[in-house]
Parts: sequence; C-alpha cells; structure tokens
Amino acid sequence: MSQATRPHRLTRLGAFLPLTTRDTVIIGILVCLCATPGDAQDMRATYERAARFLPNALDSLVLHSDVQPHWLHDSSRFWYRTRSEAGKRFMLVDPARGTRDPAFDHDRLAAALQAATHTPITGAALPFDSIAFVSDDAVLRVRLKDQQWSCDIAAYRCAADAGDSTSADSATAAQVRSPDGRWLAFLRHHDLYIRSTHTGEEIRLTSDGAQDYDYVGALPSPIAMIRAGRQDIAQPVAAVWSPDSRRILTYRMDRRSAQRLSLVQNVPPKGVRPITFTYVYALPGDVGVAQAEPVIVDIMRRRMTPVAVDPVPQLYYGGPSFRWAKSSDRVWFSDMSRGDKRMRLYEIDAATGRAQVLLADSADTQVNPFTRMLAVVGDGREFVWASERDGWNHLYLLDKATGKTRQLTRGNWVVRELLGVDEAARVVYFTAGGREPGRDPYLRHVYRVNLDGSGITLLTPEDADHAATLSPDKRWLVDSYSRVDLPPVAVLRLAADGHVVRELEHADISRLQKLGWTTPERFAAKARDGKTDIYGVIWRPSNFDSTRKYPVIEQIYTGPHGFHTPKSFQAGASRTWPGDQHIRPLAELGFIVVMVDGLGTGGRSKAFRDYSYRNLGDGGIDDHISWMRSVATRYSSLDLTRVGIFGHSAGGYDSMHAMLTHPQFYKVAVSTSGNHDQRLDKASWNEAWMGFPVDSVYAAQSNVTMAPLLQGKVLLMGGDLDENVPPAAMLQLVNALIKANKNFDMLTVPNRNHGLDDDPYVIRRRWDYFVEHLMGATPPTEFDIRGRVTR
Repeated sequence: MSQATRPHRLTRLGAFLPLTTRDTVIIGILVCLCATPGDAQDMRATYERAARFLPNALDSLVLHSDVQPHWLHDSSRFWYRTRSEAGKRFMLVDPARGTRDPAFDHDRLAAALQAATHTPITGAALPFDSIAFVSDDAVLRVRLKDQQWSCDIAAYRCAADAGDSTSADSATAAQVRSPDGRWLAFLRHHDLYIRSTHTGEEIRLTSDGAQDYDYVGALPSPIAMIRAGRQDIAQPVAAVWSPDSRRILTYRMDRRSAQRLSLVQNVPPKGVRPITFTYVYALPGDVGVAQAEPVIVDIMRRRMTPVAVDPVPQLYYGGPSFRWAKSSDRVWFSDMSRGDKRMRLYEIDAATGRAQVLLADSADTQVNPFTRMLAVVGDGREFVWASERDGWNHLYLLDKATGKTRQLTRGNWVVRELLGVDEAARVVYFTAGGREPGRDPYLRHVYRVNLDGSGITLLTPEDADHAATLSPDKRWLVDSYSRVDLPPVAVLRLAADGHVVRELEHADISRLQKLGWTTPERFAAKARDGKTDIYGVIWRPSNFDSTRKYPVIEQIYTGPHGFHTPKSFQAGASRTWPGDQHIRPLAELGFIVVMVDGLGTGGRSKAFRDYSYRNLGDGGIDDHISWMRSVATRYSSLDLTRVGIFGHSAGGYDSMHAMLTHPQFYKVAVSTSGNHDQRLDKASWNEAWMGFPVDSVYAAQSNVTMAPLLQGKVLLMGGDLDENVPPAAMLQLVNALIKANKNFDMLTVPNRNHGLDDDPYVIRRRWDYFVEHLMGATPPTEFDIRGRVTR
C-alpha cells in the first residue's frame, strides 16, 4: 500500500468508527509505518516523475507547434519558428506563390556563425529565436547575447555589426531616432535635446526641465534600477516622432508631489550592506500622484506648444500613449478617469495644441481598460472602437464628420480582439467568443463584418480556440487553433472567406504520450445561482487510478480583467499566468488539480464580470465550490474532504482569502506574491475594480482585516524585491496573523521580484507543502529541481 493512500483510508476509519485506546495505538503504529525507508524512496520516485512533467521538459517533446507569423516588409510573406525532428527550424512562407520552405540552410548558417564567433553552434539548436531579413532579403540579422550579426545567406558569411553591443541602460539606448534617421532625441539635465546623426550638431529644445519635473518620460520600474545597481538610471526620453520627422510629442512628468515606496536589496551582488531603491508608486486613493503634461515640439521652428488637455495621472509605471496621423498634422490620445468610469478619445491639432473629444464612453461600474480597442480608418475620418455600452463588448464605427456612431456587432457574445481593417474593402476582422451555440464561450473564433454592420461571417468554423493574425495586405489569415484537449493545427486561410489554402504545421505529441502524458478534461457546470454555466479544467496524474480517492488542489486567479482557465493547448499547461505551467507536475505528485472561472471574471458579459465590482473578496469562490461538487458527483475519485488551493499575485490574495472565508472547504493554501490588501497595491488596477475614492469596502475585504479567521495550513511566499505588489502587503498580513496568535508558514525569497513563482526552490516548497499537509505524506528531503526549471 503506497504512502499516498494510507492517510485517506485512516481518515475514513476515523470518520465512521469511535476510537478506543486500542484503535489509537493501532493508528499510531500505522502512522509510524508511513515513514519507512521504502515509502520515502517511493516519494522520491514520485518527485522524479513529477519533475519530468515540468513545462520546459514537456514543451521540448511537442513537434510542429507554436506558429507565430512575422511579416516581412509589410508584405504577405512571413517567417515562423517551429520545432521539428531535426530541431529548431525557421520557415519562410510566400502565400502568393504558394511556397513554404526553410528560411535558410540551418547547417550552413550554424557553420558560418561558428566560424565568426569561435563558439560551437549546430543547425539543430541555433542560439537565437528571432531573425530579420534586410537588403532585399539577401542578408539575415540575428542577435547572439549582446551582439548583432549580419549574415550573407548566399555566401553564408557572418560579421558582427559595428557599434551594436549596447547595454539596456547606456546613453545610446536612451536615445530615440527620428523616422528619417536624421535626428536622435535624448535627455540632458532634465531637458529635451536632439542631435544630428550626420553632423553631430546638438539642439536644445526645452529649457524648463527640473528635478522631478522633467522630460525623462515614463515612470521607471525599480527593476531597471536594481539591474543597473543604482537609482539614477538612463532611460528613453518620452519622444514620439511625427511620421515626417518635423515634430516630437513628448511630455513633462511632474513627480514633485508623487508618493513613493522603497525596496531594500538585502542580499546585494557585492558587499554586505543592503541597498535601498526608492521609486514612484501610486496606491489607491492617493492624491499625490505623478502627472504627465503633454507638449508638441516643432524642431524646425524650435517652438514648444502645450497640449490643451488636463495633466494625465500616472497610476503605474510607464506613461501615456499617443498616435500620430500619417499626415503628421494630428495626434490621437485617450485617457481614463480615476476609477475608470469614463474614457475619452481626443484629437490634437499638432500646430496649435488644441484638443477635441471625438468620443467618450462611460459606465456605472467601470469602462474595462483591458477590452479597449481602436483602429483608425482613413487617417482619422473614421474610428472603429469597442464598448460594453449594451452589456457586451462590441465594435462601433465613429464617423468624425457627422459625429455619429454605428454599432457594427451585436448579440449576447463578446468581441475579443480587433485584428485589422481592410479600408479598401471596408471590412473589419476580429475575434469573438460565445457566438457559436453549444461551444465553450471563451473559445475565440475569427469573423469579418462590413463597416456598415452587415455581412458578419464566421471564418474559422473549427470547435477550438483560434489564435489568428491578419497579413498587412489584409489578404491572408494565419490561424493556429487548439484546445487544452486538442493539439494545435496551424493553417493559412484566405481572409475573404476563411478557406484553408494550406496546412502549415500539425502538432505531433507522440513523444509526450510515450511519457504517459494525457490531455486534461474540460468540464462545465452550474454556478452558485444554479443557472449560469461556468467552465473549468481537470488535470489527473499520468498513473491515475479511477478506483482511488485523490486530494484536490485548485489553482486560482480571479482578476476581473480577464478569464484565466487555459483554453488553448500547452504541454505543461497554459502560460496565461505564473503558476499555471506547474499544474501538471502537481498532479503527478498524486493530486487532482483544477481551475475554473466563476462569476466576476472577464470574457463574458459585463453583468457577469460586475459580480466582482467593489467585491474582489467574493472571488467567485462559491461558484468554484459548486463546480467542484459537480465534478465530484460525476467522478468519485475527487476527495473533497482534502482540498488545497494556491495562487500567485491576485491569485495569492484569492488563495488566502478562500481559506479565511471558506475554511470548511479549503484546508491548505500556498499563496505567492499576494496583494492581500487592495489598499496596498497599485492604484491603476485596484481603483478600476474596487472603485474610487477608497472607502470601507477595501478594508472589509482585506486579508489583513480578516486574519483572525484563519484555520488550516497556509504558506505565504514573496520576493523581497517585488516591484508589482509591495512586500509590505505580505508583511502586514503576517503582522495581523501574529497579533491573532495564528500559526502559519512564511518564506521571503531574496533578490526575487513579483515573478518569483518560477523559482525552482519556490516550486519545490509548494510541492512539499501540499504533499505534507494535504496528502499527509513525507516529502523527500531537499529534493532538487534546479536545472529542470527555466527561469
């Protein structure tokens, strides 16, 4: 009898029989027997098997997959990278000629690069993943580490490009080149300059820059500071050149009243003294936030014109975005109010700085910033944009001359992506979910619709998730379709009607299957209301035994900006959020692992998502439990008396919150990088979903506030250099747990930022925690998965 099964059987004995002293002694003897050397060896073998299912190990076993087209010179020709029996392969496709061939001779290029770099290189494992064709496709450029190389693919000779080995924070990298190549824009002493690339002449364009009120541009992430080892880093100036290279749209960033946070690098790369990095970071409700003040600089007249819009609050790293008209006489820019209840699209006159509002959108809850789409038609005569104003995300056409808006798509389904507009044919291409009856509403399909709203046409009929791109000439679609239980097929289609011209790749998973890998199962059930269908996925171990009972682990992420259960095929699992790729190895340890999207998440109607508005603490947990109970009714192998949960970031909050609100169901949690209090996380995300201004609902749903309710076992993990969710979020929760006299486990990982979830040590500790506290087994001592996880 394996160690994994004993604790469950003992639980059943304890559930049905009164314990006598004799029974207690017998159970004690059996528990001791669980720790025998033979069982310890069994668990080590289980861990070894689980490690073989880590995503980088599995992905290498999938052939003829992952087709992502890279279009050449705005034409219909494209290259893509795939993995074949011969190794990594770059393919070149010419749809007009009907050809699909290797982009170059892989072995000859490897030999040429080896001769030039004096480094062993093989054609089966070329040390780059991207290529660029130049000089009428006679020269191929590739980057090896920090150096770019140009290779003549007729003679197969390679040479290093002169002056190209630049670091990310060098002075050269901080310059922005004009479209005509004549000028470089850069920052010096807080002001904007340009330098001639021909003569070296420098021209100062602004003179009012000052400390914390300058033209440095986007707010920098502290990660860039940490990498550079200093707080004062060079970064690209906020210079958006007009297409004719005569003007620059830039902005002056006012950080004088902005609130700041600090990260402490407790384990510096040199020496022992910790290093502190201070950076601008807005929390929900902050009054003092950084603000960008847009200006347009005419470089010929040396004249600066302020843009007549209010300063733009910056609630996270980065800065505002602008788009020039092809004619260079206008600029388009959109802004969002605090709390995201209102969006406006402006058109700015480049000569005068005057701005007019072309369209506005508002909502009682929020204008979802994650479903915003915009296509400019006729250089600004019309605009295709997306809105949820009828309760579903749909496309609309604005006629600038009349100011009238026409709805192009409608119905109880959602537009997901705007692929492009064929202006000559007056057709819009887009993906949408939920339009095809009887299918998972999250699966994307490709459609076209005329700009008058007529003639909507399905172009991808297969029952799968379609990841598609439209060629620059709008004649072709490259469509890679799959499901979690259907390996990918990539095809080339005619955009006009969706006709398949040729198959590009058909994934081969035979090597995966030889390992024992099986597809996960899709499962639909009712939400808490007993009416709404919700959708999830079930992963089982490769040695699954339907007669056994398995503890269940839920991986959770309920951020309302999207849905998070994977829909497309991945060997390890989805790459949608950190942690998903580690579902399969967890299952191999002897668990059934599940994911589900409940009420309050995105990808469905606005009403579906609004369950979580000002209510992130709901998390759809009751829906998740209802779904799992439906699964357990169908499959007796799920042991819902032993349910664990884990999540990262917002999922870190969710997993801890589930333990606090539903302790009768969830018994063990592993929470990483959690935003445990929405008041102590970025304003940009939390104000959209929890509302602005900040009020009592923030505190009421805080894990810190609810810490005294903890039951069960919890492991909290976070990086001490988390730039996305401040480390204080976890530590303030820890403080509240200590005050409440609660037992818990905690790990702070030095020198890791928000994405610590792929750290081998963190992965192994998660395994150990569930094996010990949910399965009731003893993990192998200090099992090492380093070298098996790509960081």
